[in-house]
Amino acid sequence: MKFILKIASMAIISLLLAACNSKNEKSQKKLQTSTIKYAKGFDIQHFESYSKLIIKTPYQNSNDTFEFILTKQPKNDNELQIPLKKIVVTSTTHIPMLELLNAENKLIGFPNTDFVSSEKTRRLINNGQIVELGNSENINTELLIDIKPEVVVGFTLNSNNKMYANIERMGIPVIFNGDWLEETPLGRAEWIKFFGLLFDKSKQADSIFNQIEKNYLTAKSIALKSKNKPIVLSGGLYKDVWYLPAGESFEASFLKDANTNYLWQNSKGKGSLALNIESVFEKGKDADIWLSPGFYKNIKELEEGNSIYSSFKAYQNQQIYSYSNNIGETGGIMYFELSPTRPDLVLKDIIKITHPELLTDYELTFFEKLN
Repeated sequence: MKFILKIASMAIISLLLAACNSKNEKSQKKLQTSTIKYAKGFDIQHFESYSKLIIKTPYQNSNDTFEFILTKQPKNDNELQIPLKKIVVTSTTHIPMLELLNAENKLIGFPNTDFVSSEKTRRLINNGQIVELGNSENINTELLIDIKPEVVVGFTLNSNNKMYANIERMGIPVIFNGDWLEETPLGRAEWIKFFGLLFDKSKQADSIFNQIEKNYLTAKSIALKSKNKPIVLSGGLYKDVWYLPAGESFEASFLKDANTNYLWQNSKGKGSLALNIESVFEKGKDADIWLSPGFYKNIKELEEGNSIYSSFKAYQNQQIYSYSNNIGETGGIMYFELSPTRPDLVLKDIIKITHPELLTDYELTFFEKLN
């Protein structure tokens, strides 16, 4: 009899707890619908006492989804307290987003610090406020333990990353940032909202992105005013293979939005096309403008790279533009660092190059003409 009463009591307690949990869940109503408009790789849900960060595309061809609860007053070990005070990021594309949110002083470690171009963050590195952690594929875990970040923001090609698994075993949460997998320029830029949530600056992040979006769409509308659509060639040779943007890539999106006739705009694929130089020359020899030819400092270096370059119309008319000469003090290329956050400036650069009459007062940010 006592045993039966005990079982009944336990059942009642279980029902009460379930009802209580159900009540708590129902009381946590969403405060608003998602503000994510372009990015496909993450989402944010705001509730009364916490926010949920959902990473939908942590790496290529992923079927995994990761969820993180962020709150000012964590009650469980699996909840992250915000705003973060100490963070490690692993890609230079993260740096401009921290700076726009005035959170670069929360960055305490970074792998491959020489790749960082921003003068603002470079000062922190030079002053010893940001620790060099080795390289992004083999982070120095001993140093990582010493500096004690609250979160490591990483990126990975697949689910089998032993380094990040080891970091998590050390008790340091890892959040994968998949901004590099986004297929549109504005989709990449929208990841500033990811960092806005981590630093409890979601409203500020929304405002910054809204302005970038407005600038981008305004520039796009200006480009459409031109009836001229110059023929554009892009990319260059690397070990006898010419790599150029596929027609569905985010790079091709820039060329489309700038109202140009990109020669491979109808090709399939969201990455790069790998072609032989003969096929590129046959199709692109009469292009008006050549963008991103490779890592050449000037026309002379370009011609020395391959004599066929001098037979291109864009070479003969001196209409070749590169972003590779705009570098930081330790060699990092500014385009790789800043362009994902500021697609509006990339688009304006391309419009200035291809339709110079439309943006008469604008000066190029990333690209320079090869002379």
